[in-house]
Amino acid sequence: MSVLVASFSQILLKKSAGKTYSSVIREYLNPFVITGYGLMLVSTVLTVAAYKGIELKNGAVIEALGFPVVMVLSRFFFGERITKKKLLGNSLILIGMIVFYL
Repeated sequence: MSVLVASFSQILLKKSAGKTYSSVIREYLNPFVITGYGLMLVSTVLTVAAYKGIELKNGAVIEALGFPVVMVLSRFFFGERITKKKLLGNSLILIGMIVFYL
């Protein structure tokens, strides 16, 4: 759950970064940024709670799931193309996770 919340947080922050604002204050104090950082805080709390229940070595592998999730969410929310390089990179991440657990 933590990885999914963090991924949505990144999507909101990216959406905010793609817009032009009338002032510096509005650039940092807008609903996308505030919600994005709020979700990042929730994700951090969820991660800490999850680390209490799992072995520490599994935490890094679970966090790596964020990369493929962000790739898929970027496709749906921004229409970004999933290129061969992105597929290769995310495939290597997933293969690394599988090898780690063997």
